Amino acid sequence: MKSKLLNDISELLENNIISQEVASNISAYYKSKEDNQPNRLFTVFGVLGATLVGLGIILILAHNWDNFSRSIKTCFAFLPLVIGQIISGFTILKKKSQAWKESSGTFLFFAIGASIALVSQIYNIPGDLGSFLFTWIVLALPLIYLLKSKAVSILVIVFASYYACELGYDFGYKDSTPWMYLVFILATLPFYLKLLKTSPLANSTSIFNWLYVLSLTIVLGTFINSNWPVGFLMYAMLFGVFYNIGKTPIYKDQQLRRNSFTVIGSLGSVVLLTILSFNIIWEDLVKRASIAINTQEMLIATVLLIVAFVVLLYSKKNEKNESFNLFQYVFLIVAIIFFIGVANAIAATVLTNILLLVMGLSAIKIGADTFRFSVLNYGLLIVTAVIVCRFFDIDIRFEVKGLLFVAVGFGFFLTNYIMLKKKKELNR
Repeated sequence: MKSKLLNDISELLENNIISQEVASNISAYYKSKEDNQPNRLFTVFGVLGATLVGLGIILILAHNWDNFSRSIKTCFAFLPLVIGQIISGFTILKKKSQAWKESSGTFLFFAIGASIALVSQIYNIPGDLGSFLFTWIVLALPLIYLLKSKAVSILVIVFASYYACELGYDFGYKDSTPWMYLVFILATLPFYLKLLKTSPLANSTSIFNWLYVLSLTIVLGTFINSNWPVGFLMYAMLFGVFYNIGKTPIYKDQQLRRNSFTVIGSLGSVVLLTILSFNIIWEDLVKRASIAINTQEMLIATVLLIVAFVVLLYSKKNEKNESFNLFQYVFLIVAIIFFIGVANAIAATVLTNILLLVMGLSAIKIGADTFRFSVLNYGLLIVTAVIVCRFFDIDIRFEVKGLLFVAVGFGFFLTNYIMLKKKKELNR
């Protein structure tokens, strides 16, 4: 038990705030709570140790590989897999600690990949990296639920993302859409949802929050084929989904470092609109974009739009007298601007810049009302980004540009100073 807690209990006893019986009950409660908690450091080093052992075995075998016969090579190929299964089975049957589950799951995960690779090499089985990753992930997926392993779930998400990028971004293969990536991600969701229910504020849950958001953001581009201009619309809808998920009850009260949905949803929307604020982008979109509803990109964008709208309604249903938040509706506005832009590039450029400017002013207002300097400066950065980007579109003298930069910098300083002064006055 932590010494600070013991000191607090002793102090309460000395001042007759609590009785000896209450003090004993409190001590017993926290003692039992600590006993039931897994040793996090031991779990981390267990996973790291299992990974290093697995890699070490592979390196030792690789160094002497050419000296072995085919039968011995085959035995060595399955040996890590057998060892991993024995350890995992022992962990399940004996109901060992979480550290055992994470370590054995991690070792078996890499043993599966090593065995597949070695058998393919020994018997010259043809294939490519995409099919290898697919087989590996399919065989490793059940370990998430058999061992209730967070480490294995993280590895599956990471390797599923790698698989999708390998297929979809055409790294030496025919460009194809990695639909099985969606199946892999959906297969991990029940485990993630259980973590959200049992331990929403745990650091491991925060890792999953960021992992899902980053994975989907990176992989969405693999679903863009010939109609790439609609990819802008797809990403706008995805960021709308993220931001509104971040405003649902389970996430909105969490710290920003845990709420990856709000962070990436907001930043992604701002970056995307900053790119679209250039007229040259819209002119290219007018030439190339196809808004035919039967294209893969348009169908995905439509599905994401529906999902974002449903999540928006759900988040608003649970809000009580909260102020209007423009960022929650950006995806709808971008959808309208996109269809305008297909017909008129200039109108879309003007509307995009206006939307960005209003978003910046909205963030400044939210930051000023809530005395949150991070939100205030975020809004100022958005406004600054609009001004800086327009320097590339408008031909004005360098002296004027310099004066504008000075004015923007002075605005940063003045705004923060005024808000800091008001905050000090309220705290008096």
